[in-house]
Amino acid sequence: MAKVAVFIADGSEEVEAITPVDLLRRAKIDCDVVSVMEGNTVTASRGIVITADKNIKDIDFADYDMLVLPGGIKGTENLGSTKALTDAVTEFAGSGKGIAAICAAPTIFSGLGLLAGKEATCNPGFFDVLEKEGAQVDKNAPVVRSGNIITSQAMGTSHDFGLEIVKYFAGEEAASSLKSNIRF
Repeated sequence: MAKVAVFIADGSEEVEAITPVDLLRRAKIDCDVVSVMEGNTVTASRGIVITADKNIKDIDFADYDMLVLPGGIKGTENLGSTKALTDAVTEFAGSGKGIAAICAAPTIFSGLGLLAGKEATCNPGFFDVLEKEGAQVDKNAPVVRSGNIITSQAMGTSHDFGLEIVKYFAGEEAASSLKSNIRF
């Protein structure tokens, strides 16, 4: 059975973090919310307090099939400065395991050299960052999947992002069924 870790930090964008978790759990895909901060409680970008299921210090990355990074400027900075996470993201990308990021967070992937020559997207304010690192940026797609890498534009594409992750593990039919059942 597939297992996903969604990482959060102080400053993570709430909707981008929680929407994929909600959709994965509705699709019966095992999903942990993992804090990279000292404790399990983080204050997200709009001041909403989120309590993670686990802390990065207490997980084994080998237990997971995909690592998901929400955006938010400060959240992206905090995630990107967490060496254990960036090392795991690099290892996952290289081994063909799934990685996904939305909004500003795809800049973490590009900064690690993981998007060079690959199609990707991100928040429009960061298109140039991805292009500078060699990504082929699709400026119109809300979500782009390039092999084992999923990227998405921003908070408004969170549902599409979550559904693409569901599709990655459970297929098109499962994602379509979920979408029609929750009516958005």
